[in-house]
This record gives sequence, structure tokens and C-alpha cells, in this order.
Amino acid sequence: MSSNCTISLPGQSAKKHEYKYIERGSNLAPTINLLKSSVLVSFSGALRIHIAFLLMHISSVFFNCLAGGLIIYAVYTLDRAMDAEEDVANRPELKGASKKTALIVSLICFLIGAAILTANGLILIAFLPLVTGYLYSKGIKIGKVNLKLKGGMGMKNLVVGITWGAFIAGIAGIYAATIIAPLLVFLYFGMKLFINSTIYDFKDIKGDTLAGIKTIPVVLGEKRAKVLLFSLHLLSHAILLMSIITGMIAFEPIILAYSFSIGLLYIKNFAEPVEVETKNRLTKRLFMIDGESTSIVGLRTIFTGIFA
Repeated sequence: MSSNCTISLPGQSAKKHEYKYIERGSNLAPTINLLKSSVLVSFSGALRIHIAFLLMHISSVFFNCLAGGLIIYAVYTLDRAMDAEEDVANRPELKGASKKTALIVSLICFLIGAAILTANGLILIAFLPLVTGYLYSKGIKIGKVNLKLKGGMGMKNLVVGITWGAFIAGIAGIYAATIIAPLLVFLYFGMKLFINSTIYDFKDIKGDTLAGIKTIPVVLGEKRAKVLLFSLHLLSHAILLMSIITGMIAFEPIILAYSFSIGLLYIKNFAEPVEVETKNRLTKRLFMIDGESTSIVGLRTIFTGIFA
């Protein structure tokens, strides 16, 4: 007999391995859901950077767009991983996801994206979302001053709009001759992303109310919040139209027309609470909001090919 054999009750070792297998298997699906949950938003973000290049009439730099997409993926995946347990009411499919796996993947994506942007003189822009995210969630204390961005109604949406608006406009704007075009693009994307993040808060009204989170829809109510979004949408596209007319940004009618029309539609259709989101509604929402930049780039490519 082997001297290193062990004696155990019948079935005990088998059950131990079986429990480990079930535990690992049960974590696999939520982890995959977590890792893929930010793919569309990161791809959309990369195309928004490309659109920013177009609006500034600058030749798009592929690797800058790629780097931006990787950083967006890293930040959103990390944020969802940290909130996975606290946000079970709104995202039950992420319960039990491996935070360690998400952290490793996010870190790799961020380092690659940051390295590319740093090589192109954009080190401050590369770390902007990470620093802003930390200041929002954790904050820093300097003496008696506690600097923390997280606050009352709309602060999250404001941080999202300013951070990602500056990130998108900054990556393309480094090649601009003046500050005017990047500033206008920042205003356009900043307001658009403020609107989009607020629309997602409508879907989470029930969970946010139970958690005591004071989002814009929770505090203002559905109707007044919707009026606010429509007003910001009209303002952002009025700025874009006037900028085109005055020649401060490039003449891009496809971007202006599609962004304006699709924005009106998704504010109307998705700025409302839902108990359970159907697969059909989810598909439409992802196509219209997260897929907006993909549709714009696709339509512009088709029209350019036809009329060039």
C-alpha cells in the first residue's frame, strides 16, 4: 500500500471536489457577463473619439481611438465590478462575478491604452477618467479639506458628462489648431453623455429609491426629468448647428441629423421607469443609445461612398 494514502468517510472527498466545481462554475457566468457588459460602451466610445476627429476636421488616429476604447472599457468594467454586490437590484446577472478577474483584465486594458496615449503626449488625458472616478467614489483629504465629487442629485451625471466629454474632445483636440473646436466638441459630447447617463437612471428608479440614491429621475420625477433632458438635447444640437454654420467645426450633416433625431427618439422612449426590461426593449435601447456612434459612422461611410 502507498504510505501517502488517506482515510476518509465514503463520498466525503468526492463531495468536496463537487462543491469546488459547482462554486467555480457558478462564478463563471456572472464573470463573463461582467467582462462583456462594457464591450459595447467601449466600442461606442472609441467611435465617439473618431467622430470628434471628424467634427474638428482632423484625420482620425486609429490607435488613439483604440486606446480610448480600452480605457473606457477598463474604467466601466472596474466600476461595475466594485458595485456588483451593492447593485444586485439593478444588475442581478453580475451577482457572484469574480472581482479579481475583472481587476486583472481592467488593469491590462488600461495600461495598454494609457501607454498608447502617453506615447502621443496625452498622459493627462489617459489618467483623467481614473483620477476623476477615484475622486468621485473615494475622494482625497488634504488637511481639513475633503475633496470628494460624489454628492447630491445629478452629480454622478455631471461627472460622467464632464469627464468623458473632456476625454473624447481631448484625445482628438490635441491636434487642433485652436482651442475653439475642442471646446465645442466637449460641450456637445458632455451634454449628450449627461443625457445618456440620466436615461439609464430611469431604468433603475426602483432600485435607487430602495437604496436611497437621489438620482435626477428620483428627485425631479419622470416628467420634469424628461423635460430637462429634452432641453439639454436641443441646446447641445443648437450649439453644434451654429458651430457648423459659422465654420468653427466641420460640415458633418449626417452626424448632426442622425444625432438629433435618434436623441429625440430615445429620450421619448427610454426616459421612463420599467419594472422588468424585455429583451426587445433592451435590444432597442442598446442599438439607439450605445449603438448611436456605430450607426453614425456607418451611415456617413455609406453616404461618403455614394456621393464622393
